[in-house]
Amino acid sequence: MTSLVLKLAPNERVLINGAVIENGDKRARISIRTANANILRLKDAIHPDQAQTPVSRVCYIAQLVLSGDADPAQGRSQLLSGIEQLTHALDDPDSRKILSAATEAALSGNIYQAMRQLRLLLPREARLLALGQP
Repeated sequence: MTSLVLKLAPNERVLINGAVIENGDKRARISIRTANANILRLKDAIHPDQAQTPVSRVCYIAQLVLSGDADPAQGRSQLLSGIEQLTHALDDPDSRKILSAATEAALSGNIYQAMRQLRLLLPREARLLALGQP
């Protein structure tokens, strides 16, 4: 059985299946053994006002599923639709590889992994948007 290992910094907070857990004063390592547990590092959370770009909006959909604020089936459908839309805009080999991994994770119900993959595209998207600015 595989598990997800979370390495938490001092006082870092994480949302696990709807419960906010805050680490103490020292670094900690937690193994999550429950398959498909909903996990969100709060330092990685995107505020609704910050979901202004295509990639950040798709990440936000994943975040809503992980936080329990969206129906899992409906959220997964919206997530897959958003990933498909991103494949039309990000067609370089590296982006395709990341989007493919995000799709596979979402299809298998691992929304956390899908979101992690999508977050890899945020810096690339920022560079592309900056290039398009006058």
